[in-house]
Amino acid sequence: MFMNLKNTKHLYMKKIFFAIGVVLLALSCSQPPMQQPLENSVVYEMNVRQYTPEGTFAAAQLQLPRLKKLGVDIIWLMPIYPIGVEGRKGTLGSYYAVKDYCAVNPEFGTLEDFDNFLAEAHKLGFRVVIDWVANHTAPDAVWVTGRDPQWYERDAEGNTTYTADWSDTANLNYENKDVWNGMAQAMRFWMERGIDGFRCDMACEVPLEFWQETIAGLRSDYPEMYMLAEGEEPLLHTLSDFDASYSWELHHLMNAIARGEKNIPELLEYIGKDADRHPADAFRLMFTSNHDENSWAGTEFERMGDAAKLMAVLTFTLPNGQPLIYTGQEMGWNKRFEFFEKDHIPAWEENEYTDFYRWLINIRHENPALAAGNNGGKFEVVSVEDSVLVFSRTLPDNKVIVKAELKAPWSYEIITEK
Repeated sequence: MFMNLKNTKHLYMKKIFFAIGVVLLALSCSQPPMQQPLENSVVYEMNVRQYTPEGTFAAAQLQLPRLKKLGVDIIWLMPIYPIGVEGRKGTLGSYYAVKDYCAVNPEFGTLEDFDNFLAEAHKLGFRVVIDWVANHTAPDAVWVTGRDPQWYERDAEGNTTYTADWSDTANLNYENKDVWNGMAQAMRFWMERGIDGFRCDMACEVPLEFWQETIAGLRSDYPEMYMLAEGEEPLLHTLSDFDASYSWELHHLMNAIARGEKNIPELLEYIGKDADRHPADAFRLMFTSNHDENSWAGTEFERMGDAAKLMAVLTFTLPNGQPLIYTGQEMGWNKRFEFFEKDHIPAWEENEYTDFYRWLINIRHENPALAAGNNGGKFEVVSVEDSVLVFSRTLPDNKVIVKAELKAPWSYEIITEK
């Protein structure tokens, strides 16, 4: 019996190519989706307690595909740590009264549940950052009894002190460098678990040199770490090396414009002043709501009324801006969340607000001219007529023109050119 060597070789080669195809397919399926560059990313603030009826990491994890479809890029988790009992406000307490920096709130689940949430988020291409509360702990935190008394600011009687009406907290003593080291070690604990960075609460309430030293130390091992500061001090960027900082002034200006108290001159004055104060590579977090504003000042609809969508357009298109979406905004949730109690969204749905934010996110992703920092396009005023502002953001190969009517009916238009 004679073999047909030509046919045998052909079959052999077909098997090799088939095997290579299977391997390549498997590799492509195992790779997580490409992450957006930080300057093009949209931040989403997740309030785990109120996110689902269960209020757990496991339940929130089931919502990740919905957020992927929405298009957001960075998930910021509000504080996930155990909450102190002493001085607790309400039934469940404030997320910002931290009892243990290296554990999770049992209300939300276990460390394993958090790890599962993080792994699934990474699998879908999200970055995950966690809220970091550096300037105080709960008055019954593990550090109060487990560390030297000089780790805390104390009054003449030796009691821990607190700021304003935050009676459920205890101020840390940053004159003690051991506090710096302890805080850095606790932050490293979470970086080693695989998170992508931190949103730092009240960042200017601790020495900026602490952030400078700590961020530099962490970046030496995690160079892609993303750091967001709640604060507007330019030194947060130039000294401490934060990527992004809050644009609180813009937020309050937008509220005033919506009330009819300010208009185009004040907005243009702000844009110029902000550009002069901050370095060109600074990301400026822009928002119409967040957990503070929602719970204490009201929803965007309470504060901005019919102007809410227009103001959201500005947060996605103004120079140096990095936009933020807070829990529920993507479906127009018009309710103040209780801060110290369970007050969850009963069910998620898609509606006109979902379509609106998905549209804005797509425009942001598809137009590099809208990027934050010095990679974004040049800002120019095209025209000002009555209360209608037309401006552009321009790169050599991409241009975005925005038309914004800063009075009723609060119309807007975005035109893109490539």
